[in-house]
Amino acid sequence: MTVTAIIQARMGSSRLPGKVLKEINGKPLLLHQINRLKKCRKIDNLVVATTLENQDNQLVEFCNKYNINVFRGSEENVLERYYGAWNQFGGETIVRLTSDCPIIDPDIVDETINYFLINDFDYVSNTLERTFPRGLDTEVFTAKALKNSYKFAILDRDKEHVTPYIYTNSDKFRLGCYKGKENYSKYRWTVDTKEDFELINLLLNVYKGKETDLKLKDAIKLMEANPQWFEINHEIEQKKI
Repeated sequence: MTVTAIIQARMGSSRLPGKVLKEINGKPLLLHQINRLKKCRKIDNLVVATTLENQDNQLVEFCNKYNINVFRGSEENVLERYYGAWNQFGGETIVRLTSDCPIIDPDIVDETINYFLINDFDYVSNTLERTFPRGLDTEVFTAKALKNSYKFAILDRDKEHVTPYIYTNSDKFRLGCYKGKENYSKYRWTVDTKEDFELINLLLNVYKGKETDLKLKDAIKLMEANPQWFEINHEIEQKKI
């Protein structure tokens, strides 16, 4: 069974424009994320799904430079963009990722995919009941679920955020949630603001030159050893769907 991971990415951001190509330790945030995802054993194909906007030409150049599959589609209708990326690159199983997660843990991604594969689900995420830090978000679903979403979703919310049509229709889809043994949901390791970027910069600088070695347990140890780091971005609120 082919597993295709699709990262939605664009340069436009209301709170931190161009964030995906902002650099830490000489590497763009998106490259940090991709280097981690390349360590996943369960992912066969990796695709960046960006928009047709001129500002995202930079992302296409980035993908070409690093030999990464890229698809361009609608800026607002991200569901349509995802469907187009899947239609071009295929895969029986799809992993949805967002480009603001530069320290995503490949082990957690693999575990979430494996939980999906060994059970009879249409959709699994590690966010339906959050136990992992924000920034390790992983959603896994069948190609059939994506096709049905593309065919039947009519709400702007469902088109903008790709998967709400699936996880808000439990009568139509079999849903599963992958949870960790400990609850670390208080931590925020996504990058939406300058405060988020500051925290990720601190975490990755400790592992400069070997950034992909930074895993969940290592980042937790660093946060616990430096409690002042938690104060940097803990009041930042995620945009509501």
